[in-house]
Amino acid sequence: MFPFRVVSVTPKLPASICRLKELAYDFWFSWKPEAIELFRTVKPDLWREAGHNPARFLIKVSSEDLERVARDDDYLAMYRRVFELYDRYKSEETWFAEHYPEHKEDVVAYFSAEFGLHESHPIYSGGLGLLAGDHCKSASDLGLPFVGVGLLYKHGYFTQKINAEGRQEAVYPHLNFIELPITPVYDAKGGHLTVKLELPGRDIFILVWKVKVGRIWIYLLDADTPKNTGDDRRLTGTLYGGDHQYRIAQEILLGVGGVKALYEMGVLPRVWHINEGHAAFLILQRIRELVAKGLTFNTAREVVRASTIFTTHTPVPAGHDVFSKETIENFFAPAAKDMGVELETLLELAWDREREGFNMTLLALNNSCLCNGVSRLHGKVSRKMFLGHYDGLHPEEIPITAITNGVHLETWLAKELRDLYFRYLGKECVEKVGPEIWEKVENIPDEELWRVHRFLKVQMIDFARSSLKRQRMRNYELSKRIHEVDEYLSPDVLTIGFARRFATYKRAALLFRDPGRLKQLINHPERPVRFVFAGKAHPADMAGQDLIKRIYDLSNEADFRGKVLLLEDYDIHMARHLLQGVDVWMNTPRRPMEASGTSGQKAALNGLINISTLDGWWPEAYDGNNGFAVGTECNYLNEETQDQEDCHSLFVTLEEKLIPMYYRREAGLPREWVRMMKHSIKTIVPVFNTHRMVAEYTNKFYIPAAHRGNDFRNNNYEQGERVSRLKQLLREHWDQVKFVRIETNGAPKMYTGQKLEVKVDIDLGQLDHGSVAVELVCGNAVDYGLKRIKRVVLDHIEEIGSGVHRFSGSLVLPQGGLGYTVRVRPASPDFPYTELPLVKWAPGF
Repeated sequence: MFPFRVVSVTPKLPASICRLKELAYDFWFSWKPEAIELFRTVKPDLWREAGHNPARFLIKVSSEDLERVARDDDYLAMYRRVFELYDRYKSEETWFAEHYPEHKEDVVAYFSAEFGLHESHPIYSGGLGLLAGDHCKSASDLGLPFVGVGLLYKHGYFTQKINAEGRQEAVYPHLNFIELPITPVYDAKGGHLTVKLELPGRDIFILVWKVKVGRIWIYLLDADTPKNTGDDRRLTGTLYGGDHQYRIAQEILLGVGGVKALYEMGVLPRVWHINEGHAAFLILQRIRELVAKGLTFNTAREVVRASTIFTTHTPVPAGHDVFSKETIENFFAPAAKDMGVELETLLELAWDREREGFNMTLLALNNSCLCNGVSRLHGKVSRKMFLGHYDGLHPEEIPITAITNGVHLETWLAKELRDLYFRYLGKECVEKVGPEIWEKVENIPDEELWRVHRFLKVQMIDFARSSLKRQRMRNYELSKRIHEVDEYLSPDVLTIGFARRFATYKRAALLFRDPGRLKQLINHPERPVRFVFAGKAHPADMAGQDLIKRIYDLSNEADFRGKVLLLEDYDIHMARHLLQGVDVWMNTPRRPMEASGTSGQKAALNGLINISTLDGWWPEAYDGNNGFAVGTECNYLNEETQDQEDCHSLFVTLEEKLIPMYYRREAGLPREWVRMMKHSIKTIVPVFNTHRMVAEYTNKFYIPAAHRGNDFRNNNYEQGERVSRLKQLLREHWDQVKFVRIETNGAPKMYTGQKLEVKVDIDLGQLDHGSVAVELVCGNAVDYGLKRIKRVVLDHIEEIGSGVHRFSGSLVLPQGGLGYTVRVRPASPDFPYTELPLVKWAPGF
């Protein structure tokens, strides 16, 4: 192939609307209906044909159409309103500037393998990407000094086709970057910024692109350059594709390449946020950079840890990437040499003894100062999952907290509902979320809320019919089969939606365990029900694809035809229609395998009612009156029993509660149902949104990590060196620590308010008593240990012998069954003891 250059040729914008291009390249448009309307109004058919992509739209639109609207007074008035809104957004005071003005330069770098910003930019596969996109939008709204780092996939995630046999077909589109709302990052010489990486036996070159999202930037890395070989050019081809060699190379591009790209651009983050383990190699690169400055490996590791935070999203052990020793050696032997350590030292950073490999989640957990799951339940599950990697700590002390996911309200809120909310709650309802604002939902007349919902339902029905028609026409189905779709669904019939990734644990086919009961449900003469399903299965997930086939086959049986629908190619655009237009959002994951889930939060925002198993975020939100719960929070002996129980619970809830409530009418209006809609909105929306979530990350993670990172960098990394030396000393001499004597006045029966006194003698060997804490640990006594523990640090009394120290203290006893013991652990004002879980519990206590 001969070399050539590419140029994007677009019509020149008339002077009166010249800023349209600026808007087209800022994803701010994606959460502002007025901005979208500015493009759609020019030529609605072309806007749909362009996939709602403003950059592609401006390439394809004719000069005549642009000149026409440039002379239209109504259009120009709309144009001025949008840019007044846009300019005000860019210049107004932000939440972050108000609360943390001294941190305005402390950039947070947010690394994620996928970002779901809009259907026009398909570099996302599902919940992780959508969460990352919403996180970035709220970071922009709140005014954080924030950048995203990800990969630019040439083929994105696949487009799903369902063939005439009901089988999923994966089609990978070829994304034309010229037609995406992205721009190159240029180097000092005016060329496209290129970063060089070392892979086994060769160098690889990465181009850097940028995406504007309101006030922030996301930087995307692209290996598709002629400087690379064909195989290397494909490293940013598809999301989550290829074998282990492909996967590790891709994750090196993200983690190592992302760090190098930021430094090349002069972006020096103060906080590094790893969103899932795919990007954890950034830790190794940052250590390598610091060692090159003269720090020791251990000091560099402490400095890196001080400013790194990690969010895990996966409650299933198999979902965490693990690479073999040979693979790590192949890719990181030169890096280990640069760091001045043996490969074994590098492997110890993340070695998974159970799976016998290098675990990316452990790499992040072991080298971050703060870690979290994405719901309270997920935090609990994660602490249990990684308990074996924190020898000595009580399960409640495992350093994984929880910040529950949310959704970006303006992105997912239907325009018609937004206008209704603005009228009764005020425009601040989507900006300064809080329970007092959303209490005003009660002021919306029932009739108005139901009228808007019914309008959105009609739009959803039209969308679903059009989707099914296109699918059947493509599959050359009979004319009768195509036209019968016009009779599918009805605004007067209860419609339940289920749309998400078709992983088996999400149990899309839970209802189909009892097809006879389902048949009675959907064919009830007075209270019929319709179900709409959508979702993709990973191309390598044959069990998930079998679920799709099963739903498709059932939807074509006589009793279910037109009553159970399966839509193809679930994406943001389809999600928007379903989440705004069905009546009920159904979620049936096998507890506790859903980390969080956010689709139900988007549904509640739009007045839909949730029916869900008590998994992910739902146990935090469900109050008995804002939706419906399936199953219980108990543990089951096996999955078959759990599925059977949950299936029965789902049918009972539908038959006895949900469906009767929907069809009860007062003067033609389901007032009881509308009351639940309002209660759902006002209890869920002000809590489960990304403004709350990002503010929580800022208060609990970003600002503390920025402070700690600054402390460890100051005075030529003196604190990092001090921590490194102390930890090394503790590791080397911890085996010398021994309990010598324990005295206590504890008896089998004591009285409320009485003091439990403890005196402990401990041989610390060569350790100073100031480097340890001796604690009285107590909690509710249960069969398997202590629960809801409390810790009382004992006072150091004296050194009573060579290396033997005496500690004592007391606890005022609360009422109830109390268990207690004594332990010794590391202690330092410079790091939490959970970073070095060398805990010794009193033997035989």
